[in-house]
Amino acid sequence: MTKHRIYTMSFASVYPLYVAKAERKGRTKEEVDEIIRWLTGYSQEELESQVEKQTDFETFLTEAPKLNPSRSLIKGVVCGVRVEDIEEPTMQEIRYMDKLIDELAKGKKMEKILRK
Repeated sequence: MTKHRIYTMSFASVYPLYVAKAERKGRTKEEVDEIIRWLTGYSQEELESQVEKQTDFETFLTEAPKLNPSRSLIKGVVCGVRVEDIEEPTMQEIRYMDKLIDELAKGKKMEKILRK
C-alpha cells in the first residue's frame, strides 16, 4: 500500500498555512507554536529546527519527543472524518493537529484547545 501524499510533504510547507489560518482569524503564530509543542513535545528550538530542516510530516510526528497523552481527548470532524475514528496512527496525529488549529481559528480559548 502506498503512503498518503501528506506523509512525504515537508512539515515546513504546511506550517505557514497553519499560521496564516490562525492569523486570518486574529490569532498568533505563538499560539500555533504552543499547540504544536503541546501536541508533540518539541521545544520551541526543536520545532524551529524541524521547520528549517524541511522534515517530512511522517518523520516530524514519529520523531516527536513526547506525544501528549491528552491528545486522545481530541474529538470532532476534520475533512469530513471523525478524528477519533481514524485507524492509521500517523494520519490520526496529523488530523489531531489540524483539529487543534481549526479550534484556534474558530476562537476557542487555549485552555480548552489544550484540553486543560
